[in-house]
This record gives sequence, structure tokens and C-alpha cells, in this order.
Amino acid sequence: MPVFSRRLRPWLLALPLAFAVAGLARAETVARYGISMADIPLTTGQPDRGAGAYQFTGHTLYDPLIAWEANIGTRPGKLVPGLATEWKVDAKDNKVWRFALRKGVKFHDGSDFKADAVVWNLDKVLNDKSPQFDAKQSAQVRPRIPSVASYRKVDDYTVEIITKDVDALFPYQLPWFLVGSPAQWEKLGRDWGKVASQPSGTGPFKLDKLVPRERAELVKNAGYWDKSRIPKTDRIVLVPIPDAVTRTNALLNGQVDIIETPPPDMLPQLKKSGFRIVQNVTPHVWPYHFSTAPDSPWADIRVRKAANLAIDRNAIVQLLGGQAVPAKGQIDPGSPWFGKPSFDLKYDVAAARALMAQAGYSQAKPLKAKIIIAQGGTGQMLSLPMNEYIQQSLAEVNIQVQFEVVELENLYVHWRAGAKSDMNAGKGITAINLGYVTADPFYALTRFAYGRYVAPNGVNWGGYDDPQVNAAIDKVRTSFDTREQDKQLALVHQKMVDDALMLWVVHDTNPHALSPKVKSFVQAQHWFQDLTTIGM
Repeated sequence: MPVFSRRLRPWLLALPLAFAVAGLARAETVARYGISMADIPLTTGQPDRGAGAYQFTGHTLYDPLIAWEANIGTRPGKLVPGLATEWKVDAKDNKVWRFALRKGVKFHDGSDFKADAVVWNLDKVLNDKSPQFDAKQSAQVRPRIPSVASYRKVDDYTVEIITKDVDALFPYQLPWFLVGSPAQWEKLGRDWGKVASQPSGTGPFKLDKLVPRERAELVKNAGYWDKSRIPKTDRIVLVPIPDAVTRTNALLNGQVDIIETPPPDMLPQLKKSGFRIVQNVTPHVWPYHFSTAPDSPWADIRVRKAANLAIDRNAIVQLLGGQAVPAKGQIDPGSPWFGKPSFDLKYDVAAARALMAQAGYSQAKPLKAKIIIAQGGTGQMLSLPMNEYIQQSLAEVNIQVQFEVVELENLYVHWRAGAKSDMNAGKGITAINLGYVTADPFYALTRFAYGRYVAPNGVNWGGYDDPQVNAAIDKVRTSFDTREQDKQLALVHQKMVDDALMLWVVHDTNPHALSPKVKSFVQAQHWFQDLTTIGM
């Protein structure tokens, strides 16, 4: 059993007793949620630990200007008003966006939400000269909102944001920018360390208790402005349990009520014991992102294609107990942005070996590469078993990969730095394995393929810079006609696949396992899940 699991066990064993005692004092409903992270994500306003963290300490405690629907299971979610009731681009200058802010909203500390708070929060992550600037939060969100050039308050309930260029996809960036209380920061002595344990957002939950690496307790915000998202549970306790087996045993033993990503080989036991497994179509892909730098072993397209042909994706789906579907690219073939790529991501070892031979590699002279991966964490599925399978598969076509295994947040530091950075290229790292959210055009495609977003200006990690793709993305960004956008996005994805920009493996289905005590939970067709839907 991992060391972390042994440390966690005594506290887990104490959970049922602790909540039994609490139950005598107050009749509140409590849901204990075993999450796959090694620690509670940052609570100060912009969560760390990747996109999946937003569902735990992001969209629970805080709200964005524009939100994603994450409480619908029967169709993909869409952008909906959040703290902004409407937004529109200026007809004369398409770089200018105006946001009408929601009136009557209060932060958890009782202060009013107004335009000053939006500007203050933008300064917090984008203006390193502002007193409230927080490098930790900035590192999380700056790459997610690369289009922002400037911003200003128009009046108490109107904010103007100017983008660097015309960018019709800009609204898709804003669900990642969350708004916290300036008054609370002042009250706590301008100390982000204190804010972490006493944060104040406008979200459907408030933070009641935080014990790093142990638990976070969220309580219902009964006065939440969106009455359709008042939490169904009084208290949700987030328990970090990164080991999948330990997490599942905690569920089986009654120490938690809901977990994410149970291990496939324990699904029969869970079902037999009366636990419910829920999953759904998820806009998420699990790839290796290659460096395309001239000195990278992946710079040769034949090598990148060979790697894609070496993987039996159906076998990986079986390894995952059916909790995934084989990838044919960055997005599903049913998407209007898929296009008509000529390169088919199929399993063909002979073709892969032939490509490697053309590139000058053989069993006697294999290609060698170092890839950085995570030991686990949300979005990483079963990181180590899957990576070991891929390592063996690549070896069969004369590609020998060595892994550098790091904790998830460390992996994100390497990701934001880009392939050419000293921490990557300087250590011989030429590919990175991360799960990517693919819910919208910006998050699925343009942030990875646009030459202007090469890291550190964005998260085009590998440095891909293709004139044809850049031209298509320019058209997407300057057109407010969705049909024209779809046409150009299809060309972008088609080129990404034909260039084998990544080694795409599977799209996962984001499975959760629920105790019979859980009476309601909407598994959304999104990477975000709305914890207000959990009912006990």
C-alpha cells in the first residue's frame, strides 16, 4: 500500500464516528467525496491541480462571468450567464467586449459584487504591479485567458475587456476566470495564506474548514443568487485519496459516499455490493503532446505517425474496463470540427515499423525519448498502468521511452513552461502526457495549434507553428459566423491529425461510483461536474 494511503487510513477510519457525533448535534445532510488528487486544490480563487479542480474548489466557492452548464446529463452543456447577465462585442471595434454584471449578488463575507471587484480580480492575476497580485493564482489562469489586453470599469455594473486581437472565441476563455472578494482580502490583512482558509466568493458553497492534504468541508450557501443551483446537500467533505484502490476501499467500507475514477478491476465488486457506477460522454482526451522543435526526436512526422499506429486503443479501453472510447484525434468524429483527415489512427504495427525504418530506426538502433507523466490525479485516468502499456507498445516499433514521473501539479508547471524551456528541453524531455478538456473550440483546438500561443504565451506546449493552421485560426477568431468557424476549425483539426501533432489514445467517460446513500447526482456531459446536484 502506498505511504500516503497508510497515512490516510487512520483519519479515514475516524470519519464515520466523527460524522455520527456531528449528526447528533444537527440534522444536516453530509456527502463525503473521495477525490483523486493528493491535496485539496487552491482555495483562494483560482484552483491549481488542473481543469478538474474547478469542480471542487472553483465553481463551488466562486463564480465566473460566463459559466458552463454542468448540471445537464442528456446533452453537452453550453455557455450560460454567470456573474455577467449578458455580453456583446462592440460593432465598431470587435476587440472591445462589454459585460453587464448581475445586480444584487453578495460575496460570502456580505460585501457587494460590483465592477470594481471584477477589475480587482483581473489585476490579481494579470497585473504583477498590483498589491493583490498572486503569482500562484496567476500561474493557473493567465494561460487560460491569453486574449486579454486590458480592462476597465465603465460603471458599477458594466465592465469592458479589450482583447489583443479580434477574437470571436473569447467568451470560451472566461469560465476559467473566477471572482473573489476584495473586501475579504483586506479584512485578512492582505494575506493570501489567510484567505486560503477563509475564502469569500459568490458561489453555491462556502468553505467551513480546510485541512491541507486531509479534507475541505464545504457548506451550503442558502442565499446563493442562482436558485436553480442551491445545493441539495448541506455539507460536502472533499477527501483527497490519490490511490484508486484505497479510494474505492474507502467507498466500500462506508468512509466516503462518492468517488471518482474507480479502478476497472474493482467495478464488479462495487456493483455486486450495491454501488452505482455512473459515466457519460465527456469532452476530454488523453494524449501525449510532442515537442516539434528541430532537435526533438518527434520532429520527424514519420516517427509521430508510427507512434500513433503502434497503440492498440481497444486494448486500452479493455484495460480501463470499458470506461473510455478509442481516440481518432483530438475530438470525437461526430464533432463538426473533426474534418476529413487522411491519416487514420488505427493499430498497425507493420506500418509503424516501416515508418520507423524509413526514419532510420531499427531494433538495433531504436529511437530514444524521455516523456514526463503524472503519478496520478484527476484527468489522468490510470496514469501509470496506461503509460506502462504504451511504453511496451512503442518498444515493439523501436521507440524506447523513459518516463519522468512527477506529482500532478509539478506536471502542470512543466506544461505551462513549454517544450523549449530549460525544465523540459534542458532535461531531455520531449513529450508530456496530460488529459485535455475539449469542450469548446479554444480548449479543444486553437490553444494547442496556434503559433501565437506557443508557450509561454499560451499552452501550445510543443511549439507547433503551421502557416496554414494559423491562417485558419485567424479566420475563426475574426468571424462571428458559427458556420464559417466550424469550417475553419475542421481544417485545423484535420491538419493536426494529418501532422500527428499528438499521440491520441482515448476519450474517457469520467466514471464515478456512488453509495446507495447518494440519492441524486447528475453526471454532466462535461469535464466539469456540478456538486450542487449531489443529494443524500
